[in-house]
Amino acid sequence: MELFEAIQTRRSVRKFQDKPVEDDKLLQLLEAVRMAPSWANMQCWSFIVVKEKSKKETISELSYVESFFAPKGYKVNPAKKALAEAPLVIVACADPEKSGVLWDQPYYMTDLGIASQNLWLAARGLGLGTVFVGVFEERKLCELLGIPQNIRVVGLFPVGYPLEEKAGGPPRKPLSEIVFHETWGR
Repeated sequence: MELFEAIQTRRSVRKFQDKPVEDDKLLQLLEAVRMAPSWANMQCWSFIVVKEKSKKETISELSYVESFFAPKGYKVNPAKKALAEAPLVIVACADPEKSGVLWDQPYYMTDLGIASQNLWLAARGLGLGTVFVGVFEERKLCELLGIPQNIRVVGLFPVGYPLEEKAGGPPRKPLSEIVFHETWGR
């Protein structure tokens, strides 16, 4: 798939086929995140690939049941179920000490955001889907996965083959509403 097509048709995927992700595709996803730019090329990230069913179910339980992010009418965030049912979950972690801080802005979040976008687009290009899950009990998740105390868990990504393929990408505001030239409001 061409890059701009992947960008324009990328969607959040929360329902997956009961089909494993091939090792070569997983390796391509991990290479995509590895190649992302970061603060001073410090590459503060680490990723844990979880395939074990019981661990995925526990990760799901550690994500919040109710969320203001859930679509209207949902009592449970649909991404919660995705964590348990996806063929694999990628846990994105960062070492804040290996990234910069400028004007009180911790750049490890930006570093992981950039790497996450690479993951998302690579998944789309490979015929896979994912969704970012950012609401979870971090300390309990660290205990489950043996993550050291100085490392932050930034996000969870259930990954697999989408159960259904929707045409196009999600709705977006027109450029005229979000882009200004030279000064704000112009």
